Amino acid sequence: MSELVVMKFGGTSVADPEKIQRAAERAIAARKKGKRVVVVVSAPGEMTDELIDLAHRVSPNPDSRELDMLMATGEQVGISLFAIACEARGVGATSLTGPQAGILADAKHSKAKIVEIRPRKIHEELKRGNIVTVAGFQGLNPHRDITTLGRGGSDLTAVALAAALGAKHCEIYTDVHGVYTADPRLVPDARLIPRISFDEMLELAGAGAQVMQSRSIEVAKKFDVPIRVAHAFDRHSPGTWIVKEVSSMEDALVTGVALDRNQIKVTIRDVPDKPGMAADVFDMLGKANVNVDMIIQSAARGQSNDISFTVPKDDHENAIKALETVQRRLKTGSIEHTVNVAKVSVVGVGMRSHSGVAGRMFRTLADNSVNIQMIATSEIKISCIVDKADGERAMRCLHKAFGLEKTRRGYAAR
Repeated sequence: MSELVVMKFGGTSVADPEKIQRAAERAIAARKKGKRVVVVVSAPGEMTDELIDLAHRVSPNPDSRELDMLMATGEQVGISLFAIACEARGVGATSLTGPQAGILADAKHSKAKIVEIRPRKIHEELKRGNIVTVAGFQGLNPHRDITTLGRGGSDLTAVALAAALGAKHCEIYTDVHGVYTADPRLVPDARLIPRISFDEMLELAGAGAQVMQSRSIEVAKKFDVPIRVAHAFDRHSPGTWIVKEVSSMEDALVTGVALDRNQIKVTIRDVPDKPGMAADVFDMLGKANVNVDMIIQSAARGQSNDISFTVPKDDHENAIKALETVQRRLKTGSIEHTVNVAKVSVVGVGMRSHSGVAGRMFRTLADNSVNIQMIATSEIKISCIVDKADGERAMRCLHKAFGLEKTRRGYAAR
């Protein structure tokens, strides 16, 4: 049986008719080489944001089911146009929604997880010699409703399909040349990373690097699906390979720096200093489907303490509603929040075997007059919450402090 390839084109790569045609030509080239081709397509351009904005103009609090129904239409536009572009070039193509492709998800609207993929329809179309274009970002929930997989969910769709279909790897095509040591729009001397491990990419994605969705990396790691991230329209772009292990990766103390400006810091004051209080707070946030990131609890003052944590902006309203319930039940103090924060992180597997990374990071921020509000660490990542106004400067000075513009693992993009 011929090789199967799964490609994914992001929204910027199919933003207009010309780009859709160029992306289709890339899929057709693979098909003419005898490969079976499955293409995951995002909503064109900014269509998803436009649909969300439209919903909020109709209602300040749109129903989550209906919002998913609305957002799913963006990907359907993308797959249909992609298939039309292939057909116009004399190559058979069939577009499938997530449910038609057999993508089954759980019942959580807007943040659904893939439960199973039954790709019978995909196999049928591949046997006919067709390019199969699948809508990213969506699946069918147990109530037989369309549900969406969260922002960046097309990455997850592509990687999960690659695993389910037995593809050797997954190709992600976007408007950048791959994964960089930092966001090249903010750090001009950021370098392209030729190869990066799943663990490092997972931490970078979770820290705010926008090139890949973190959940897609989790699936790639679980099923050992190598991913190649490359520019959609530069055939000479080497891209970045995201793989299980990278040889000599301990040579690099830090692989990359990430900045996340999509964070809100929330504090609940005067939580009773008793066993189980923190559990009650975070149980309620979990039931509200709020993703909590960094957490800090102050030292007790008398019979109470304060708990601060960060959440993504999208979870802000749900977090406040959940905490208001906690406030009434536990008789806590005020609930405070600020949007003027950012998270800056350094990531690298070299931290496992080298000391001094935290000291260098904190000293660099201090020397550049950046105040640290919160700190969190993992085995290969250190993150700090800083004032949003200091975020870009913090990122650039840390990139320089760790010599990432000179790293042997990276090189400038074409």
